[in-house]
Amino acid sequence: MRLAMISSMNTASDSKLYDLHRPVLVKEVLQGLMPKRGGVYVDATLGLGGHSKALLTAFPEIQRLIGIDWDEEALELAKARLSAFEDKVSFYHSNFKNIKLILSEEGLQGVNGIIMDLGLSSYQLDESGRGFSFMRDEPLDMRMDRSNTILASDMVNKLPVERLSELIQVYGEEPWARKIAAAIVKKRAERPILSTLELALIIKKAIPRRFHPRKIHPATKTFQALRIAINRELENLTVALETATNSLNQGGRICVISFHSLEDRIVKHFFRTCEFLEVITKKPVTPSQSEVRANSRSRSAKLRVAERVAKITEVTK
Repeated sequence: MRLAMISSMNTASDSKLYDLHRPVLVKEVLQGLMPKRGGVYVDATLGLGGHSKALLTAFPEIQRLIGIDWDEEALELAKARLSAFEDKVSFYHSNFKNIKLILSEEGLQGVNGIIMDLGLSSYQLDESGRGFSFMRDEPLDMRMDRSNTILASDMVNKLPVERLSELIQVYGEEPWARKIAAAIVKKRAERPILSTLELALIIKKAIPRRFHPRKIHPATKTFQALRIAINRELENLTVALETATNSLNQGGRICVISFHSLEDRIVKHFFRTCEFLEVITKKPVTPSQSEVRANSRSRSAKLRVAERVAKITEVTK
């Protein structure tokens, strides 16, 4: 079913793919990247290829673009979207922490710029069927890469209550983590929790109604925590920032868009403490009011940009 859907989308118009996911802060990313004639660039979180298409369209004089994504379904859609530029683009189904290895396969020692968009695409939220959202009833999967053998349902149904509480508190920054974990453990004793709507309802009931957040669903932070844990997102980001920095030519730039405070703190700290980077954005760049009106999912996006300013003598592997 899913592969058939992707196959049919390969022939879809670009407007259809745009509807599936609107890339955020596109103009600001291109300004921060400062593309150069003959340059080589990496979209380390290719998604549906929105930022890459904008880059290749606005700067046709760049030499090459390397697209990386660990979601194989999204990668297939990006290939369709970027088919007009196939002579300039290489695609890799891989985690962005493997940038250095991928560049070695391309015969490259360094590149002129790297883009990282750390958010989920609207396709993943609305169309993937992997339980990233609680807006519809789907299996508790949450894997970015389907080769990962651990599902969200495994954590929900098998982790000890203390570990589950810690995970929700640390990765979700959820003040009601203990009550939520206790409610999950109590419910799973009756039968396994396997669907998104079932889990969302358990979480909603665990938090006293008067303390429900006004702007987000009560389950939002717990779902975020599970997704981060399943995909080891923060650990991968830390490694990816280091390998990306080591992959930049002098004067090359890295643009990172984050969507929650945990990611943004890691990016901010790394940019400020890395001796080989100069911070370009003293404060994060955020979407304009008009962009938020057009795409509400862009509202929490933060873009940080840094430039490689010194030669690295020791390459991290």
